[in-house]
Amino acid sequence: MKKNLLLIIILALLLVNIVLTGVMMFNMTSTNKKVADLVGNIATVMNLELTPPGEATAAPEISLADTDVYTIAGSMTLPLAPDTADGSSKQGYLMCNMSFSMNTKNKDYKTYGTAEAMAAKEALIKDVINSIVSSHTASELQEPGGLDMLKTEILGAVQDLFQSDFIYNVSISEVKYG
Repeated sequence: MKKNLLLIIILALLLVNIVLTGVMMFNMTSTNKKVADLVGNIATVMNLELTPPGEATAAPEISLADTDVYTIAGSMTLPLAPDTADGSSKQGYLMCNMSFSMNTKNKDYKTYGTAEAMAAKEALIKDVINSIVSSHTASELQEPGGLDMLKTEILGAVQDLFQSDFIYNVSISEVKYG
């Protein structure tokens, strides 16, 4: 009889434990959902603070069908700023080919972007490129991201020259340092 009574008490405690565990699970599930939403909102706000305001608006993608490429005729040999880091102040040169990607759907493309118009302005473009390249040393350009920085500067200067953004990319190929 004592064993049966003891089994009944254990069974009752087991049932109470199961019921309380179920209640606790339902309460914790809703709390966990609220905490997860809060963490997601905080992560979203942190991500917004980490991105600089200028990068929030990305440039629209231009399809390859809407792209025309103008290549400056011949290889360019551009003087670089003297590299004084090693104490020799040796004059360096950058030899490369340059081309510009142009958006044919841009309103200024018909005015400035045709092959004849670009060829007519090639001397001005080369002057802008020369002034930008000559302000950098060979060691600056050979660092990781150096050529990308140069492309960005040239793109900005050429867009300022034409006062338009129909040129949206600068390509530098066959790079040699001398």
